[in-house]
Amino acid sequence: MPLSIGCCGFPVAKDVYFSRFQTVELNAPFYALPRLTTARKWREEAPEGFEFSLKAWQVITHPAMSPTYRKLEGRLPGKPARCGFFQDTDEVRSAWERTAELARVLQARFILFQTPASFHPSADHIRALSRFFKRARREGAAFVWEPRGSWDERTTGKVCKDLGLLRGGDPLLGTPSEGSVRYFRLHGRGERGRLVYDHAYSDEELSRLAGLCGGKETFVYFNNSSMWEDARRFQDLRDGSAHVRLRGTVPARR
Repeated sequence: MPLSIGCCGFPVAKDVYFSRFQTVELNAPFYALPRLTTARKWREEAPEGFEFSLKAWQVITHPAMSPTYRKLEGRLPGKPARCGFFQDTDEVRSAWERTAELARVLQARFILFQTPASFHPSADHIRALSRFFKRARREGAAFVWEPRGSWDERTTGKVCKDLGLLRGGDPLLGTPSEGSVRYFRLHGRGERGRLVYDHAYSDEELSRLAGLCGGKETFVYFNNSSMWEDARRFQDLRDGSAHVRLRGTVPARR
């Protein structure tokens, strides 16, 4: 089955990136949505068959007191208390409409919704998820959910199944996959309950990752400090152009 490899964002010039990889996860729109003209240019510059994934705007998923809002460009769209956590508000609905419009321009394969640890598995939060995703039109894109915090596997799996979501996460840290496509995000190493992004993956870790990629279509996005180097190493090993070939991977199509 196909194995697609890329980075979370463009760590190098776009033309260099496009010459090496066939997919990217855009993280910048989580903080500030780009102009549609900019997104259209990205789509036009990308080679044929290139697949975009898009991280949904934080106004949908994160409350306004989140430190991530420090990177928000311009004024907050509406009242702070009505932002985030998939609330049934004009602010969240508008944020979704703008995210969906961006996804259409990019012809995005995936839209990633990452929830903070403060979005815990309460009945109210599960109802908010259900209401939002049952209303949201997919427009050809698959929805990926990456929960942080105290969500257990049973509850997360049920939510994903009921709402038709893919489970995003780091398999090396024990996150199981849910859905017809695997969506892996490699953030670095786990240390005392937190993520350490300043991490370069070892050959042994990449071998373990390869063993988790067989059986169905898989997308692997590196989001650590050495994402460009590690993604290239993993791709080279997958393609058999390194000294050691990773077991369980699929050769690249020639």
